[in-house]
Amino acid sequence: MEQITAYLSAFSTVIGLAFFVGIVWWAWSPGRKSANEESAELPFDLPDEFSKDKS
Repeated sequence: MEQITAYLSAFSTVIGLAFFVGIVWWAWSPGRKSANEESAELPFDLPDEFSKDKS
């Protein structure tokens, strides 16, 4: 059982790395550019709740 534990650990590391690389590839893909730009502007599109000029 101890011999298989090392292989399972290595296998899970490889699978985790593959998922990480896949998520990074998906997030930085050219098709996501417009969604990323829209998300980056969200904090600036919200109304200013703590404005001193409230009427």
